[in-house]
Amino acid sequence: MAMLAVSDLHVHYGSIHAVKGVSFEVDEGEIVTLIGANGAGKSTTLNTVAGLLKPSSGSVEFEGEGIVGVPAHKMVSRGIALCPEGRRVFTEMTVRENLEMGAFSRFDDEARESRRRIYEHFPRLKERKLQSAGTLSGGEQQMLAMGRALMSRPRLLMLDEPSMGLAPILVQEIFDIIKVLRETGATILLVEQNARMALSIADRAYVLETGRIVKEGSGADLLKDDDVRKAYLGG
Repeated sequence: MAMLAVSDLHVHYGSIHAVKGVSFEVDEGEIVTLIGANGAGKSTTLNTVAGLLKPSSGSVEFEGEGIVGVPAHKMVSRGIALCPEGRRVFTEMTVRENLEMGAFSRFDDEARESRRRIYEHFPRLKERKLQSAGTLSGGEQQMLAMGRALMSRPRLLMLDEPSMGLAPILVQEIFDIIKVLRETGATILLVEQNARMALSIADRAYVLETGRIVKEGSGADLLKDDDVRKAYLGG
């Protein structure tokens, strides 16, 4: 049984039909990526899984249970965490305080252990734990957003455009961290415009165009696919 199963998902913004019958699965321990152009429906799909948007129709099952209608703030205790597009850290709070916000559903001992692990993954956050998040670089803020999502020890981590706005050297660093997270057993659903990087680390991938899945396969196969190369990889 898949950890996450999305079936025939339709989502509207008013009269705009943003997601049109999307179906996909994520198995435990996998990195699965959704790629596509701006407006393809990638972030809308993630936000719907996270409970931030309500679908017009379709089903979302997590570990065999339907979660459509579960409030977003209860998804964390279900084992799902979203690292949102644009990072959205609390700029006036310290790095440590931001991390603690991600552990609101945990007991103190668990939160301390989670924070220790985050500092192992992101040593720069440990160095800057007493700095306000607003003083961090864009790459450091992205690490903080990922660390905050990981504080709840999610069984499914969803990452929405983690490389957005980052310099190429930082993009590589973020993707290296994602690979390390997978090696520690994390299950990751990744939305990413940098198709080459996303496909290079994904076990499986789905290509969205105007709200529909038009291709699916292993990351390696889609990297070699002529249509994908022309549309998303610069030929």
